[in-house]
Amino acid sequence: MRATVLIDNVPGEGLAGEWGLSVWIERAGRRILLDAGSTGAFAENAERLGVDLASADFAVLSHAHYDHSGGFPEFFARNSRAALYVREGAGEDCFKRTEDGTEYIGVERGMLARFAERVRYVSGAHELCPGAWLLPHEAPHPERADELLRLEGGELRPDGFEHEQSLVVSDGRGLVIFSSCSHAGADVIIGEVSRAFPGERIYSFVGGLHLYRAPRAEIEALARAVKATGIERVVTGHCTGEAAELLRAELGERLELFRSGYVIE
Repeated sequence: MRATVLIDNVPGEGLAGEWGLSVWIERAGRRILLDAGSTGAFAENAERLGVDLASADFAVLSHAHYDHSGGFPEFFARNSRAALYVREGAGEDCFKRTEDGTEYIGVERGMLARFAERVRYVSGAHELCPGAWLLPHEAPHPERADELLRLEGGELRPDGFEHEQSLVVSDGRGLVIFSSCSHAGADVIIGEVSRAFPGERIYSFVGGLHLYRAPRAEIEALARAVKATGIERVVTGHCTGEAAELLRAELGERLELFRSGYVIE
């Protein structure tokens, strides 16, 4: 398996960066695009990296926020066949609390309807292709700070992230978890995957850890919890923010930081 970060907050040499994430995954002759960043910049990076988006067999939206979905119109323009797999119930209904009230942070309004023939809604555990699965969270996980919201029945409520899913890929050494923002907590997600695949070795965790404004105690607690799972490799960026130093103090060489263009073998 080979995964290439097409875009991240941190730019790579000769590559754009933006607040967002997109990862290109190649395994056993199949190609999966996980998320598409905030804009079409990921596609320009893909060209520079020699990645042919037209060859993608599947596309996956990790959750219904703009910084993971904004580039999909550009993807559809470049790829005429791959379906986009989203969690059942995902919609254009995500907000965040701000000092001045609330701000819409969801999927571009009208996008899901405009590309309805390309969108596939999945529920439960879903096998994307042999060796790759989409997993929901076992139960809603409201955002700890009550900052991220979802419009339900005309009211804004704490987002339980029922629209979030993990992509799990099997490689020669075990399972690799791709969890773009890990709103449920990386340790919780690793536990969910362990229960879904009893007896399987979970080798790597790839994705953001949603720690960019977390207090020190929370970062240190998460680092200890992730280490306790026994996972051997954590490759992170995007919404992890400046927590890397505290994470590395606990995780040591298990921790790697990605940026645009970073390749994970």
